[in-house]
Amino acid sequence: MRFGFALLISLLASICSAQSAYPTKPVHIIVTFTPGGAADFTARLIADRWSELWQQQVIVENRIGAGGNIGAEAVAKAPADGYTLLLVASAHAFNAALYPKLPFDIVRDFVPLGLATSTPMALAVNPRMSVTSLKEFTELLQARPHEIQYATCGVATAHHFAMELYKFQTKTDAVHVPYRGCGPAVVDAVGGQIDVVMSSLTTVLPHAKAGRLRTLAITSENRSPSAPDVPTFRESGVPALKDYAVEVYYGLMARAGTPAEIVAKLQADLRKVIAGPEFAQRISAAGIDMFPRSAQQMGAIMSADVARFRDVIQQAGIRPE
Repeated sequence: MRFGFALLISLLASICSAQSAYPTKPVHIIVTFTPGGAADFTARLIADRWSELWQQQVIVENRIGAGGNIGAEAVAKAPADGYTLLLVASAHAFNAALYPKLPFDIVRDFVPLGLATSTPMALAVNPRMSVTSLKEFTELLQARPHEIQYATCGVATAHHFAMELYKFQTKTDAVHVPYRGCGPAVVDAVGGQIDVVMSSLTTVLPHAKAGRLRTLAITSENRSPSAPDVPTFRESGVPALKDYAVEVYYGLMARAGTPAEIVAKLQADLRKVIAGPEFAQRISAAGIDMFPRSAQQMGAIMSADVARFRDVIQQAGIRPE
């Protein structure tokens, strides 16, 4: 009996020791988007800093497909040991609202570690349009329901959801013209093939500075350091938009069931990396905004996004491609 008890104590001690020594082997961060974008850049910057901090290799893997669901499912099926993490974006919350039968639950099957960065979206118009503010644009839609067309980067993208939420809250209507990517949508808005575009701020900004587009507002809660003169939707003066905010955020999650000690270390070390001045400098230089949020805040934001966009999807009749 004593021998069995001693053996149990020894095993528990070795497990605790292994967890406290985490990581003892390479950590993998799964990014469900293509290399070169804001999600990938965020993941690789965090991976570099963690590698230095831990003196252990942190590997970024791009597993794209099905709007991010393939990579997320891979992490959901990986061992719950903290060695396979998911770079999470707002797109994963949108997917949870859009697809009723995913093989995983982004809220229930993952543990938030924290948010790090965001990329604002902007509503812009061709300068030939007379509107100069989001308030004037809203009044135009109210006066001409179902006449104005708007471009986005694709069906069921964050840009599509942001515009549909705007229409939902203002009780206006406009015709969605989806493109395959932000670049082509912005190019056509500049060329006048379409007058209105909802796209990433980084794709709109160069054309706005050159006078080829007029930026009406950005979707995020606060103004972007990249374009401090551009107001947010909630600053438009439209009462229905006083609480409007759609963030395209990026952060990290671990599998549910990961030992609490490892989760706590990951959360603490993510905060440590994000708080470093070099991290903020690198992010800003890439045209990305800082969006530090705790694990608790991240969980609340994602849960709220899933709930509110289910309502928007039902109202707008959005279907995945």
